[in-house]
Amino acid sequence: MKHLFRKMSLKRRIWVSFVLLTVVCISVTGTYVSVFFSREMKTQATKTSQDTLNKTAQVFDERLRNIVVSVSTLMMGEPFQNTMSDVQASNSKQFYNRLSELQTPFAQMMLTEQSIDSVLVHTPIGDFYPTESKRSKNVDFTNTLIQKTIVNAPKQWATLWVSGHADELFSRGNSVISLIIKPLFEMQLPGVYVVVNIREDYLEELLQAHLEEGSLRQLVVDRSNKRAVFSSEVSLPSVNSRLNEQIASGNRGHFEYLSESNSPFLVNYVALGMIPDWILIGYQSKAQLLEPVQHMRWTILTIMGVCVVLALVMSSMLSELLLKPLSKLRSLMLKVEQNQLDVRFESVFEDEISQVGHKFNRMLGQISELIEEVKMSEQAKRKSEIKALQAQIDPHFLYNALNTIYWKSEMEEQQDVSGMIVSLSLLFRLGLNNGKEITTLRQELEHVEQYLKLQAMCYPDLFTYVMPIVDEKLMNIPVLKIILQPLVENSILHGLQELPHPGVIRIEVTAADGMLMLTVTDNGSGMETARVEKMISGADTERTSYALSNVAARLSLYYGYKASMKLESEPGVKTSVQLIMPIQEVINE
Repeated sequence: MKHLFRKMSLKRRIWVSFVLLTVVCISVTGTYVSVFFSREMKTQATKTSQDTLNKTAQVFDERLRNIVVSVSTLMMGEPFQNTMSDVQASNSKQFYNRLSELQTPFAQMMLTEQSIDSVLVHTPIGDFYPTESKRSKNVDFTNTLIQKTIVNAPKQWATLWVSGHADELFSRGNSVISLIIKPLFEMQLPGVYVVVNIREDYLEELLQAHLEEGSLRQLVVDRSNKRAVFSSEVSLPSVNSRLNEQIASGNRGHFEYLSESNSPFLVNYVALGMIPDWILIGYQSKAQLLEPVQHMRWTILTIMGVCVVLALVMSSMLSELLLKPLSKLRSLMLKVEQNQLDVRFESVFEDEISQVGHKFNRMLGQISELIEEVKMSEQAKRKSEIKALQAQIDPHFLYNALNTIYWKSEMEEQQDVSGMIVSLSLLFRLGLNNGKEITTLRQELEHVEQYLKLQAMCYPDLFTYVMPIVDEKLMNIPVLKIILQPLVENSILHGLQELPHPGVIRIEVTAADGMLMLTVTDNGSGMETARVEKMISGADTERTSYALSNVAARLSLYYGYKASMKLESEPGVKTSVQLIMPIQEVINE
């Protein structure tokens, strides 16, 4: 892709840039807006659904609580208590009298709570119920779902609730939810139960009454995820393990799950206060909820298409305006490539392109001379860099250093071995300098010091070296790398090798008038004046001259005429080499 882009013309690159900028900006903005609104809509829908569920659960619990209170009022009445006394005494002679007395309380309870479909008081002496309700004669109480629920109930219970089922006790067979209560009496009466059948459709109306227009659906299930209210056609699209785990352990919350058809749904749930084992669930389709966001995305795509067309038109106009003078300048450059250096750029405008054209005109007047200078400079620079590399990694020096390390290790002089290895490592690291030509004075001094340490161990008792403390303000001054080491190497190889006594190498750093002076002095054999000149400007084939001439050439290439090298020597007394260079901006370490 990058290669293809580079091969395009400037006009096409402007087109592509405008289109990419338009697409990226609108895409990023549209994505952010859609994601933000999706998240906000999901959060708001979850909160609204939970509030609706809480309200429905409150109304549902209130209705069930009123039914329980009505049944309790019935049981505390005198007719019911008299009936329980007869049951306690196993007196069935007053059965019809007691049945007649209970008709009024039955009617009052059913009138107060219209959701009650039927009532039955099951006792060992007979069943009591409103006479207007027709009892199913072929159904024995012991064979009903009510009895099975009582048998499977925990030992200690006061009320039981039976999920939606067809009424088995009365002939109407309506779909009901049954409430089973033990009677309120001064003592426990075995086999006596008050059964209240509540119309399931009435409870379903409570579930749907508080739903606003939208996609939210509500239903009641038990902890095992079985329907508790069946009259509604609303049902979960599918059931999975996560849904069962959530409603089996929690009393309130919300989560998101995928149906078997991989459709995402947002689910809220809350446990009913009157029946903790029943859970009110509300769910809504996430896709339906976020349908407006989908419309928004299509709108963004439409806007993007229109903007892309506008970007193409505008980029075409802009490219035509910009490329005309550029094309003219390009044609002139093509002529220059054919060595036609007499061409000139002309324009009535004073914009940036015209300024480039005028600079191009000035450049043509000097280009021939500069080309020649650059060629000569590059050749000299390459030679200097090669020689600097040779000076940095001198095979003879490296051989001596490694040989010394080997014999010291054989003699178990571990401390010296460790020191030499560290010095050799630092020497190469500082010399390489991450491939940079410029280093700091601090690193250059450390580089030459490591070199001196290694040479001192390779040639014991040959020399000592002195490096006076340098002003800390000068330590971060940028200098060319490896300019001191060749000077020190010359002192060791050509000044101190044949001395009858230990030599001394001294490295000094001074600064004055914006110039930095680096001086290397030794008390070696020294040289005649004629040889001093030859050391700097002699033929490259002479081994003794390349180190100094290399340093001088590098100084000249980098600093120009501002830098210089001074060499002083007295035979048998000393040799001193001083490098003078301008102080440049300090490098921040």
